[in-house]
Amino acid sequence: MTSNIHITQKELKSWAEELGFQDLGISDIDLSGEETYLKIWLGKKFHGDMEWMQRHGNKRTRPDELEPETISIISVRMNYRPPQTHDPIMILNHPERAYISRYALGRDYHKMMRKRLQKLATRLQDALTEKGIDLQFRVFVDSAPVMEKPIAVKAGLGWMGKHTNVLSQDAGSWFFLGEIYTNLPLTTSKPAEERCGDCVACIDICPTKAIIKPYELDARRCISYLTIEHKGVIAEEFREAIGNRIYGCDDCQLVCPWNRFATDAEQADFAVRNNLDSAQLLTLFAWTETEFLKNMEGSPIRRIGFERWQRNIAIALGNAPPSPMIIEALEEKYASSSEVVQEHINWALQRLK
Repeated sequence: MTSNIHITQKELKSWAEELGFQDLGISDIDLSGEETYLKIWLGKKFHGDMEWMQRHGNKRTRPDELEPETISIISVRMNYRPPQTHDPIMILNHPERAYISRYALGRDYHKMMRKRLQKLATRLQDALTEKGIDLQFRVFVDSAPVMEKPIAVKAGLGWMGKHTNVLSQDAGSWFFLGEIYTNLPLTTSKPAEERCGDCVACIDICPTKAIIKPYELDARRCISYLTIEHKGVIAEEFREAIGNRIYGCDDCQLVCPWNRFATDAEQADFAVRNNLDSAQLLTLFAWTETEFLKNMEGSPIRRIGFERWQRNIAIALGNAPPSPMIIEALEEKYASSSEVVQEHINWALQRLK
C-alpha cells in the first residue's frame, strides 16, 4: 500500500473525539520486548487462574498473526470515572458499606465502546474507499488476545505506571482502551515521557502487596483478581486485607498523584446505577440470585455470577464491625448457599462471634 492515503492523525483524532473518545494514537506492531516480558511473567505463574493469558501462542504479542496483514494499530482511550459519586475513600473507611471498583458502577463498557470504535473504523474505510484504497481492519475492546496496555503506551496515550496501569499526564488512569488493527501504513505517534519518578505510592498502598516491585504485578495476590477472576475459595491470608472491597480494587489509582488531573466520564453509560457507590453490604447480601441478575443487567459485575458475588460480600461482612444483624444475615444465608460461599460465611461468623 502506498503513502498516498492522506488521512492524518489529526483527522483521526477529530473523528474519535466526535465519537466520545478522549484521545487517539498510532503504533506499529513490534511487541518483541513485551513478548519476552510476558513469557517470563507467565513462567512465574503470576496469572493465576487466568489460563486465557497463555492461550493462542504468540498471537497476543504478534498482531499480524492474530489479524493477518496488520501493520498499524490505532489505539483510543475513553474516560470512565463516574461523576457525582460518594467519595471512594469515605466508602473504604465505612466497613458496613460495599466498595465497588469505579469502572463497574455504571453500564458495561464493552459493547458501547466497540460500537463507537466500529463507527470510527467505518468512517476511515469510507474515506479511503473514495480514494480507491482497500482498508482491512478489526476492532477490539478488551477482547481477543491483545496487549492493549503496551500498545497504548507505544501509541503515546500514556506511560506504564509502576502499578501496571497506563497513566496519562492529562487524564491519570481512569480510562478504558480500545484498538483498531489495520493494514494501513500509518505514521506512528510519539511515545509519552515516563513521569512516575521516585514515587512508589501505589506499591505502598496495595492491601495485599500484589505489586511486588515496580511494573510487576502478581495477579494471584491482587484484590481485583481475587474478587473478579478467581472462581473458588479465596485464601484466608487475603480475606482481612480485602476489607469491604466486593468487586475489584482501586487503591493504587486512588493514591496516584497523577489522578488529580483526571476528569469525569462524559458518557451517561458510566453514571452510577443501583446506588452501587454507597450501598450497604447487608442490602446487597440480601439479594436473591434472581434479583442479582435483574439488578446487574447491563453491568460488568453480572459476569462473575451470584456465587462469587455472595462469596465476596461474606468476606466483607466478616471484616465489618460485629452486629447481631450481620450475624443473623450470614446464618440465614448459610443453608441456601453453595459450599464455596459457606466456607466464607463460616470464616466471617468466626470473626464476628
